[in-house]
Amino acid sequence: MIAFERVLRHMGGLGLLIFAIIDSSPIPTFGGLDILLAILAARRREPWYYYAGFATVGSVIGAYITFHMARKAGLDYLNRKFGQRRVASLLKYFQRWGTVALVVSTAVPFPFPTSAFFAIAGVLDYPVRTFIIVVALSRALRYGAITAIASHYRRRFIIGLRHLGRHPGWLLGIAAAVVIIVTAAIWLKERLESSRATVNQDAT
Repeated sequence: MIAFERVLRHMGGLGLLIFAIIDSSPIPTFGGLDILLAILAARRREPWYYYAGFATVGSVIGAYITFHMARKAGLDYLNRKFGQRRVASLLKYFQRWGTVALVVSTAVPFPFPTSAFFAIAGVLDYPVRTFIIVVALSRALRYGAITAIASHYRRRFIIGLRHLGRHPGWLLGIAAAVVIIVTAAIWLKERLESSRATVNQDAT
C-alpha cells in the first residue's frame, strides 16, 4: 500500500481518479480507496475536498462503465463475473429495495458488493439519470466524510479505519451513519416513486 500510495501521490489527482474508476469496477480493491483517501487527506498536502472530488468523479465514471457494460451484456455477464447464486440473491434484494440498496452499498464504507449492485442496476434497466445522481451524491457523502475527518484527526482516524474492531467509538459512529443513510435512502425511494406516479397520472 505504501509503494502504491507513493505512485498515486506522484500522479496527483489523475492517479486517484484512475484508482477510483477501478474501485467501482468488478476488480476487487478491498477498501483500498477509502484507506488511501484517509492517508492522503491526513497528510494535508492538498485540501480534503480535492481528494474527495477526484475520488467521487472517478467512482461515478467507473460505476457508469460497469452499469453500461452490464446493461448491454445482460444477466449472463453478471453470472460470469459474480456467480449465479450470488447474483440471484442480489437480484431479489435489489428488486425489493432498489434505490435504498444502491445508496447503502455506495455510501457506507463497508465491504458491500457495490460493483455488483452497479451491474444489477444496469441489467434491470434502472434509470440512467437517477443512477448517476444517486451514485454521485452517495460517493460524495462517503468520500467527503472520510477525507474531512481524516484531515481533522489525521493518524488517529487512519488507525481507527484499519482496526475498527478495536475502536468501538468509530463503530458506533459508523452505525449511526448507516441508520441516517438508510433513512435518507428510503425517503429518496419514496419520493422517486411518488414522482413517477404523478408523472404517470399526468400522462393518462
